[in-house]
Amino acid sequence: MTAHVDVVATAGPQELSVARATSLLSTVKAPVDRDLVSQLADIWVDYQLLGHAAALDDSLNQPKTVDSALAGIIANARAKKWFDQLSKGWANADTSGYAAQYASGQVLAIRAQATPANFGSLAMKNSQDPGSARKDGDLGVFERGQMVAPFEQALLALKFGTISQPVRTQFGWHIIYRPTYAEVKDQIGKVAGAKQMAAAESTYIAHLDATSQYKLLPTGTALTRAVAKDPDAHRDDRTPIATYAGGNFTAATLATYMEMIPPQGRAQIQAAPDSMIPMFVRNVVRNELVVRQADSAKITLDTAEMNDMRRSYEQVITNAWTQIGIEPKMLADSSKTEAGRDKLAAARVEDYLTRILAGQARPVSVPPTVSQVMRARYGAKVNAAGVDRVVTLVTQARKAADSTRNAAMPPSAVPLPGAGGGAPGSSGPPPGGRQPSGGGNR
Repeated sequence: MTAHVDVVATAGPQELSVARATSLLSTVKAPVDRDLVSQLADIWVDYQLLGHAAALDDSLNQPKTVDSALAGIIANARAKKWFDQLSKGWANADTSGYAAQYASGQVLAIRAQATPANFGSLAMKNSQDPGSARKDGDLGVFERGQMVAPFEQALLALKFGTISQPVRTQFGWHIIYRPTYAEVKDQIGKVAGAKQMAAAESTYIAHLDATSQYKLLPTGTALTRAVAKDPDAHRDDRTPIATYAGGNFTAATLATYMEMIPPQGRAQIQAAPDSMIPMFVRNVVRNELVVRQADSAKITLDTAEMNDMRRSYEQVITNAWTQIGIEPKMLADSSKTEAGRDKLAAARVEDYLTRILAGQARPVSVPPTVSQVMRARYGAKVNAAGVDRVVTLVTQARKAADSTRNAAMPPSAVPLPGAGGGAPGSSGPPPGGRQPSGGGNR
C-alpha cells in the first residue's frame, strides 16, 4: 500500500481514499499540512477499527489483552503505590516541637482585629483586602520571608494574643493581631507537616538522581521529539535515549509513556525548546527508576484495583460505540452477516466524521490503550504517500477557489491605502476618513 497514492490509510477491511480524505478536509478552515492529514487518518483508523470490532461483537476485553494494553498505566499505579508507602513515614512529625517553632517565629500566623473579641467582624466590614476580609481578617499561617519586611517585623515584635499599633507598608495600613499557639495549632500542624513532606521528597529525589548515573545521549533530544510525534512507530525501537545505572532508557520505553499523554501534550513536547527536553526526559527516567524500585519491593495491585482499571478500559469502548452509533446489538439487529455489519458500521463512522468536521458532533476520545489493541488485532496503516497527496490536492483546490473568488469580486470604489486615490488634485483622505496624527484640524 505504501506505493499506492490513492489510499491514505487502511483499518481492518476498510480503506480511506485520497478522494474521501480530501473531501473531509475541504471545509476545514485551518491550514492543511501533513500533521493535520495524519491526525485525521489516525482518527479515521481508530473509529473504523471500533466499527469493525462492533461488527464482530468483539469487546476487546480479554484479560491478557487488556493487561498488556494497560501495562504502562499499571506500572505507574504500582510506582505510585510504592511511593505512597515510602512517604507514609515522612509525615510522622514530632508535634511536640511545633509550639517552640511558633514561639520563635519560625512559623507565623495573624488575624487582623482590633480586639480579640470583635475585630473579626470589623475586618470583614472594613478591610480593603477582600481575601482576608471574607475570613474575618485571617491571613492564615506562613513562613518567615513571605510578607513584606515592615509587616513581618511588626508581627514579630508583638506578644502572643496582642494587637499592634497601625503599621504602614507599601500596601497600606495594617492592624495586626498575633494569636496564641492554642488558637492556631491545627494550622501550624498542617504547615509544618507539609514542609516536612516536601523536604523528605526532595531528599528522596536528590538521592535517586545521585545514584542513578543518568545521562542524556547526544541524540536523545531529537529522538524524544520523534517519539512524541509518533509513539506507535517507536514501540519496538530499542535505540537508547539516555543511560542510567543498570540499564538504558530506550525510545520504546518512552513510547509507552508518550502514549499516555494526550495529543496536545505531545505537541507541546515537540514544540518545546531544546533546553526543556532534558528535564522532561529526566523526570520520565525518575518515574522509571521508581517503577524498578516497586519491582524490587514486589509491589502489586490487588484484585479490586486491577478490576477498576479493566472496567474503565471496557467503559471507554462501550461509550465510544454508543456515541458513534455502532453498538454491536444495533448492528446485529440490522444485518445477519459480518460483511453487512461491517458495511453498516463503516457508513456510520463516515457519517460521524463528516458531522464532526461540520461542527455537528463531538469527537470521540479513543485512548492509546484501546487503539493499540485494535491495531494489533485487526491491522492498520497510514500511507505517507497518500497523506502527501491529500495535502497537495487540498492546497491546489484552495488556491483555485481563491483565484475564482478574487476574479469574481467587482473593482473597489474605495481607494486602497497608499494607492494614491482620492478626489482629483486632492492629497487628503477619502470622504469620511481621518487625517493622520498631527495633520491639522478635523
